[in-house]
Amino acid sequence: MNGRVESFLQGKRAVCLDSMVIVYFIEENPAYLPILGPIFNRIDAGTLSASTSFITLTEVLVKPLEKGRFDLAQQYRDRLLGSTGFTLFPVEETISETAARLRARYGTTLRVPDAIQIATAIECGAQAFLTNDEKLSRVQEIEIAILCNMVV
Repeated sequence: MNGRVESFLQGKRAVCLDSMVIVYFIEENPAYLPILGPIFNRIDAGTLSASTSFITLTEVLVKPLEKGRFDLAQQYRDRLLGSTGFTLFPVEETISETAARLRARYGTTLRVPDAIQIATAIECGAQAFLTNDEKLSRVQEIEIAILCNMVV
């Protein structure tokens, strides 16, 4: 296993995943699969819990549905809705208010979907938020792990 992935996973019991992380894994992106494989293996083994917002379901289904790839859309549904190690959280009051505070602190450059994703991570007790969006690294309320920084 990549040392950067090991370092990221060390001591973690719960992580929140950004939408693109799910896309890279499901669609087997060759640049990121070696990093994501060990992470998803731990999720599947039950040694790491993963969460995300229901916004992720919306984001990952758009392209497969546009392209008529109902098989791929089903793979996303199965992973997000049918995995025991995965929990999707609705955008409820606490998450909405935390997202608003994040937007107030970091300005409009933190888009609403990103603020909701990070707020979900904070409110569900994740120890880190895994993304590939380097702009999010300025958020200080939770550890932000950037996927491309783990590539060897």
